[in-house]
Amino acid sequence: MAGSITSERAPTIEGRRAGPLIVTEDAELLDDLLRLCAAAGAHPEVYHSVPERRGSWEAAPLVLVGDDAADRCRGAVRRRGVLLVGRDQDDPGVWRRAVEIGADCVLRLPDAESWLVDRIADVVEGVGRQALTVGVIGGRGGAGASTLACALAVTAAREGRRTMLVDGDPLGGGLDVLLGGEQAEGLRWPDLAVSKGRVASGALEESLPSLRGLRVLSWDRGDAVAIRPEAMRSVLAAARRRGGVVVVDLPRRVDEATAEALAQLDVGLLVVPAELRAVAGAKRVASMAGMVLRDLRVVVRGPYAAGVDDQWIADVLDLPLAGEVPVEHGLLAALDGGAPPGDSARGPLARFCAAFWERALAGESAS
Repeated sequence: MAGSITSERAPTIEGRRAGPLIVTEDAELLDDLLRLCAAAGAHPEVYHSVPERRGSWEAAPLVLVGDDAADRCRGAVRRRGVLLVGRDQDDPGVWRRAVEIGADCVLRLPDAESWLVDRIADVVEGVGRQALTVGVIGGRGGAGASTLACALAVTAAREGRRTMLVDGDPLGGGLDVLLGGEQAEGLRWPDLAVSKGRVASGALEESLPSLRGLRVLSWDRGDAVAIRPEAMRSVLAAARRRGGVVVVDLPRRVDEATAEALAQLDVGLLVVPAELRAVAGAKRVASMAGMVLRDLRVVVRGPYAAGVDDQWIADVLDLPLAGEVPVEHGLLAALDGGAPPGDSARGPLARFCAAFWERALAGESAS
């Protein structure tokens, strides 16, 4: 696949942390471990026993000790992140050797290969706090979900937060257009739609178009391409491992790929115009999304129909009220002029988004 950034082909990213330390004299096992490190985008150091260079054992982010080398590592300094790796499934002495070297766990290949690739990639990428991930869904067509999603991302990036905007709706026309970046270089969903396995988060970030201080995963102008559920899971997991914030614009229909996206959200925002028909349609969307997403909140967009207010809509939908998206006069003219939603920090839409991030991130810090 052109432009693939799955772990099997993960490019080397400058500034990555040091790779794992491998201790073994078993040539076949070493070949396996080197292959798994390559799959995770890691560059290991290899020794036959505990390295003599002072601090090497202690400083490595992860230590993979071959079963053949356990006796030679018995006197090493005790530390976290030591894994005893072998291929003999029936060796009763393996647990004794693991205890003797202070290993966190025992791994048997090939059964543990997938888990080990993930663990190696985590330490190489320096995984810390995952991104706060917010999904935006329209209660009906034309509700303004894409506009709000873009405004949230633009506002977060303007405030200095590491931000990624993911367009999960293949029929939405492409969020890069709203940001004025349809000609920007970088991968789009058709390049990633059949991805499987782990996607390296650093490589994902580097490969996407950079627009308005944020990274955008959108669509090209070609025919619609179905996103495999595995691809949605892998790409969003990689986006979340970057930290910061991730905003996902989602379609109203809940297919398998959308369900995967909903499962990775921390918060969902259901945008509902303040009119009776929109509320009726939003109730069906809320019912479907709520089967997967636990924290779904309603955002009401005016103008209001007679007898309708934001709290009444929240009560009808049985959802907590996240707020009211204010009417921003001149928004369409600004979009026509190339300015994305939320571009004006003093505008009512940007102020709403700034207040939302302040509350959401304050709640995350307290948790």
